[in-house]
Amino acid sequence: MELDWLKRWKLYSPHNIAVKDGETGREFSYAKLFKLANQGAHFLHNEYGVRKGDRVAVLATNELEYVFLFFALQRLGAILVPVNFRLTQREVDHIITDSSPKLILFQEAYRGIVENLPASSKPAQLLFQGDNSFASQLENSSDEEYPFTSLENDPVMVLYTSGTTGAPKGAILSYKMLFWNSINTTLRLNISQTDCTVIFLPFFHTGGWNVLTTPFIHRGAKVVFLKKFDADQILALSAQEKATILFGVPTTMEMMARSPLFKDSNLSSIRYAIVGGEPMPLELIKTWDKKGIPIRQGYGLTEFGPNVFSLNEEDAIRKIGSIGFPNFYIEAKVVDNDGKELPDNEVGELVLRGPMCMNGYWHNDKATQETIKEGWLYTGDLVRRDSEGYYYVVGRKKDMFISGGENVYPPEVEQILRAHPGVLEAAVIGVPDEKWGEVGKAFVVRHSDTLTVEELQSHCLQNLAKFKIPKHFVFLAALPKGDSGKILKRKLAEIPS
Repeated sequence: MELDWLKRWKLYSPHNIAVKDGETGREFSYAKLFKLANQGAHFLHNEYGVRKGDRVAVLATNELEYVFLFFALQRLGAILVPVNFRLTQREVDHIITDSSPKLILFQEAYRGIVENLPASSKPAQLLFQGDNSFASQLENSSDEEYPFTSLENDPVMVLYTSGTTGAPKGAILSYKMLFWNSINTTLRLNISQTDCTVIFLPFFHTGGWNVLTTPFIHRGAKVVFLKKFDADQILALSAQEKATILFGVPTTMEMMARSPLFKDSNLSSIRYAIVGGEPMPLELIKTWDKKGIPIRQGYGLTEFGPNVFSLNEEDAIRKIGSIGFPNFYIEAKVVDNDGKELPDNEVGELVLRGPMCMNGYWHNDKATQETIKEGWLYTGDLVRRDSEGYYYVVGRKKDMFISGGENVYPPEVEQILRAHPGVLEAAVIGVPDEKWGEVGKAFVVRHSDTLTVEELQSHCLQNLAKFKIPKHFVFLAALPKGDSGKILKRKLAEIPS
């Protein structure tokens, strides 16, 4: 298994552009990226003693230097620990204490957080950009080839999950995992070195690195980076750069479709958009389809893949809500609480097996053993498989609630609510109820203030069994969302009626 991807592409197509800054226009060829990775490796080893197995944390937005650092650490066999720059001091303290990095690189905007880290776990510090920074030191370092020391099962990065049920856990991603994720992604999306994409998800999220960035670099393709999501900018860049694949979540796809640039943007180069996070509403799929861009619904998670399932674009409307089939080198099962495989059309937990599984959780054997059992990764997601073999996400195992003895799966209710023309967004959670044990509580973002609770109740009565209809409705100006665009249900639970 070849792990030194940049060295190969330096040989095959040295002048092809590997990465580009969408805001400044700076771009770097594969030959230049290979040179910078070597210079970074020499600098980090000579100045900070970074060696194989050391962790290096980063507190920064998406910058091209972040990519240089990632490939420099690979040559050293060191491990990248991206830190969410939106976290509080307490949350960053946990990640740094847990991962105990040898070095932390940071942008000036986050100096206060870095300087207030606990003295007992404070690593060496290096400014990411500016005077005497990592970025400024690269050109002064040796560009002699630094030996590539990593092996396929070595950790390449530790990505901390959002911690919805407690302190964030660090998923250990290996080279083997990134390689097989790239192979699976290439086989399903037909990626080649002529492809181009615009990336906006942050690098502390697996989507930022591994949905398209690492597969594209593995294939010698071109990646254009943005620091954050901006609907107008993504549309303009996708047209300008002749992007071939677009990635988003339903929220970002909705915002792009509502942009004044959407109608006239020339997006004819885009083969399709791949969408994850949650099912995309049918009307939104049709909107993009009319633009000539079919939607491929997908599914993935930090701990496995992350590109796990994909729905072929020709099935986008016929199989609305489905995540399609498992990707090429992935085994999937639907199991009950005892781990017994269930037949078609029964709801159970999705379990996965394949070479793109994480090594485990950093310093957390208990969580690893609870998640990976006999080679199968238990996702915590409830799914069903129809008689044609298509999979559907029904909800998180922990999100399901029981009302009057009946199981209620929020995504089903949310899909019905979103089908109402007056609803822009919807999310449902279970809340305690004296009579039924639990009932649904719906949070709705309206297209206009004229939509009433009575209209929604009537709409639900026509499409849902009574026990599934939310008892409570709350209208919000916007739903709370995480960095990947997914709705944060734990935040909804904190909102008073």
